[in-house]
Amino acid sequence: MALDLKRFVARFVEEAREHVRALEHGIPELENGADGEAVNALFRAAHTIKGSARMLKLMAVSESAHQLEDVLGHLREGKLGYTPALGNRMRRGVDFIARQVDQVADGLEPLPADQMPILLPDETEATTPPAPPASAPVAPVEPPESRLKSSETVRISRDRLDQLIKLMGELVSSHARLRQRLADLRKLESRRTGCEADANRLEAFTRQLHDDVFFQELLMEELHNRALVMRMLPLEVLFESVPRMMRELGQSLGKEIECTLTGMDIGLDRQLIDRLADPVVHLLRNAADHGIECADVRQKAGKPRYGTIKLTAAQDGNRVVIEVSDDGAGLALSAIREKAVRKGLLTPDQILTDDEVIDLIFVPGFSTQSFITDVSGRGVGMDVVKRCVVDELHGVIQVETEPGKGTRFQLKLPLSLAVMRVLLVSVDTALFGFTAQSVAGILKIPSERLMSVTGREAVIIGNEFVPVVSLAELVCMKAPPPDQTLLLVILQVQSEKMAVRVDELLDERDMVIKPLPPHLHFLNGVAGMVLTGQNTLVSILHVPALFEQARAARTVTPVPDTPKRGETRRLQVLVADDSLNTRELERDVLEAQGYEVTLAADGLEALRKARLQRFDAVLTDVEMPNMDGFSLTRALRENQAYQDTPIIIITSRARDEDKRRGMEAGASAYILKGDFEQSGLTDVLGRLLG
Repeated sequence: MALDLKRFVARFVEEAREHVRALEHGIPELENGADGEAVNALFRAAHTIKGSARMLKLMAVSESAHQLEDVLGHLREGKLGYTPALGNRMRRGVDFIARQVDQVADGLEPLPADQMPILLPDETEATTPPAPPASAPVAPVEPPESRLKSSETVRISRDRLDQLIKLMGELVSSHARLRQRLADLRKLESRRTGCEADANRLEAFTRQLHDDVFFQELLMEELHNRALVMRMLPLEVLFESVPRMMRELGQSLGKEIECTLTGMDIGLDRQLIDRLADPVVHLLRNAADHGIECADVRQKAGKPRYGTIKLTAAQDGNRVVIEVSDDGAGLALSAIREKAVRKGLLTPDQILTDDEVIDLIFVPGFSTQSFITDVSGRGVGMDVVKRCVVDELHGVIQVETEPGKGTRFQLKLPLSLAVMRVLLVSVDTALFGFTAQSVAGILKIPSERLMSVTGREAVIIGNEFVPVVSLAELVCMKAPPPDQTLLLVILQVQSEKMAVRVDELLDERDMVIKPLPPHLHFLNGVAGMVLTGQNTLVSILHVPALFEQARAARTVTPVPDTPKRGETRRLQVLVADDSLNTRELERDVLEAQGYEVTLAADGLEALRKARLQRFDAVLTDVEMPNMDGFSLTRALRENQAYQDTPIIIITSRARDEDKRRGMEAGASAYILKGDFEQSGLTDVLGRLLG
């Protein structure tokens, strides 16, 4: 009876892909002068693919692997010296074998071996390196290991695993009801009457129930952790083909691109992995098309011909941080701004910080490409990235760019969406929830600490102004009259903060967030629902939507007339502060008085802008990254154009020593944030401007 080889194909594909990964990771190491054993390991990987494919009559795959094996054999025997060009050819050969294996996995006929790129170099490149000394002979080739290894993993149906996760979620909800029963019992205990023996028995029962609830909570947490680990998959499952995909995309764009992976052993919930593919692919394609320059352009700029794209992952507590970075040209901020003006997103005289300009790339339909290709230029992609990462995966996106050096996109995501930490609050009789990653802190303050700036309430927290908004107003409820003591929940999205007034904090715990049913998807401000122990449905508020609603409700009407002495132009003021909230608040105060304001996120950015444009006054914080306010003030005073310009330091540093340092640096005024008043700032600025 003939042997049916088809049932061995799946195992061959799995093993061949492991050897392909070993080749992809090992060939770049040859550039670093890897030893003979490293070459032997690559030789064995190619040899094993060749032998396994031949046994299954996959002759095209076997012949391709044989060609790669020949080249590695010449390297191992010293007949051939490694060069970057040879490494590039070998990588293309590995990519070809990987495509053949993918075709076998899909039940297709693999590409014929004669279509494989030529691997052996010409005579000018095949330089023979000096023979190794006799004391260090090249290690002999070991035959491929043929012993079967027992698997340490168990295959289970994904549907069954999803059912287990769902059951675990229901257990969490059931446990919440049990906790509520305990709370009800405590209320009964407080109202108990009768003999002392009954009271003692009730007290003992309460203690036992408390212990039982605590023990069940421990078991439930262990079940939760074990169940999630079962559904965790290493990121390598999703991203193992990325280097090959980037090399092929680079070839189609006429660019030379290398892609490296780091931290791909980190596990992530399968639900997240499935939904993460499209956003990361968008970022990688943009890095290849928009970021990496052509080889000739890179060489003229003093860069290597090969552009590098890095995909890295790292675990930070209960979150995973995924970064896509490149060493290309960086984002063209001026081109982004010009395109935004042409599209009507900005007015020509509107001033934005670099971070605000970068945020424009996430606007739907926005692209700076002048022509459309199958890779980019359609304005579709970055808005999808933001919607998926922020709205669907409850994550955060941060972007950093430097002209001529490259761009870095950082995605911060929870490890799992099955159960999340939730803070429950009440406003009047209504209950609402926030996911823990959106909450930066909780503050209880007397109402006297509130200040009014351009018609908005604000409070100073640390070294920054944070706007205060009633949660009742954000959810279209009637705001209750303010109390003498205010309870504030500090919400944060990236670097922006907002304090929302609530009536009471109810609970904080891990809860199952259920998605909205289809007929409620129009509720943009609601991310999902949770069920409390009293069987009450509570809306989990979508924090980015709350920020957008608060910004839309904010109205500032600048004075159109010129502010000083009938001048024909508006006075230009530069504001430097690393807090986005503080920058925007000071801008609103100044624009309401007719000033034109330019913002900077740190002292170095402020100094760069001050050298490009002449400002009539400068407002600066002290504590800032890259360059502090004292250093900025000294640097400006060294510039002839700013020797007599009013420079006001606005800071929370109240020590006399700090005030003296500010005056010695050349500050014209020193204002404490704790004593900040809208009229006080404008009065001081008006006096200094004459």
